[in-house]
Amino acid sequence: MNIAATRVVSHDSILNALPHPVISVAADGTVLDGNVASETFFQASIPVLRRHQLRELVPFGSPLLALIEQVRDRGAPVNEYKVDIGTPRNGHERVVDIYVAPMPERNGDVVVMLQERTIADKMDRQLTHRGAARSVTALAAMLAHEIKNPLSGIRGAAQLLETSVNDEDRTLTRLICDEADRIVKLVDRMEVFSDERPVEREPVNIHVVLEHVKRLSQSGFARHIRFVEEYDPSLPPVYGNRDQLIQVFLNLVKNAAESIGDQTSDGEILLSTAFRPGVRLTMPGVSSRVALPLEVCVRDNGPGVPDDLVPHLFDAFVTTKSSGTGLGLALVAKIVGDHGGIVECDSQPRKTVFRILLPMARVSQVDMNGRKAL
Repeated sequence: MNIAATRVVSHDSILNALPHPVISVAADGTVLDGNVASETFFQASIPVLRRHQLRELVPFGSPLLALIEQVRDRGAPVNEYKVDIGTPRNGHERVVDIYVAPMPERNGDVVVMLQERTIADKMDRQLTHRGAARSVTALAAMLAHEIKNPLSGIRGAAQLLETSVNDEDRTLTRLICDEADRIVKLVDRMEVFSDERPVEREPVNIHVVLEHVKRLSQSGFARHIRFVEEYDPSLPPVYGNRDQLIQVFLNLVKNAAESIGDQTSDGEILLSTAFRPGVRLTMPGVSSRVALPLEVCVRDNGPGVPDDLVPHLFDAFVTTKSSGTGLGLALVAKIVGDHGGIVECDSQPRKTVFRILLPMARVSQVDMNGRKAL
């Protein structure tokens, strides 16, 4: 038997192994064929796709159609990046990179490959969040030196005046002290960003963290809200810092509860975990790329986040609350970034989801004596 012959793989097998949708389009615009990923993307089987023209599967006037015409005219491949081809058939927002190439010896026929931007955009956004956190770090260091010291003197002077003024003026000196204390607290919160020490990590049971956060929330700010849990019981431990992870999810749950408000009778927060292999990112202090297969979501049924704020939601001082400082989600982004993870937000009315991807603990990081993850 010819061993080499047994290693021959069909073209269909190769195409079907690709995670990206690939379709061939005839000169008249009819879909000729596609791989398994294209069936998933367009939510239709190949026999069904073959009964359609491509223009029926993408938005009216889509740049994809113009790209195909350009390839036919030039006879050369063309790329286009970040194109939204979402439709009610395949989901309203589907941002993709498009690769179109002519098919040799088939006049007018082209091959189209679509690569969704989801993972790449997650990484881009995470780098942006880290940059924002570094900006806050520099600002916090400046404020600590230039503001806290003078405030201490102002507050001391106000306290001295308080002992020698009448009751009416004493109200003003009290106001000075209270406002000085409020500014100091704000600067103290910002100084958290200037802590650049390596994060002490160990295997952590994320479900124990979420349960602790839920108990804290239900005894305080979220006592009027129903919690729903959808956990993967087989989820391996997270490689992280327990206290910092509690801070992350406490901030997210508090944010969700404030979004729902006190007036909503059917307020609900969903906590979910899942294993999502495939995402890899460079983690601070580690030369190799780290897998981020552990997904934790906090979802609420509040009114949602305004579209214009979503891209800047994790920047410092961005907030939708009149009394908010805009540091809570910035701190979430910093802590998740320090863990080498990704945080993102998808928001629409009655369904806002904060999704965090984290690295799992390797076998070598788990106590070989059998100690359970905290």
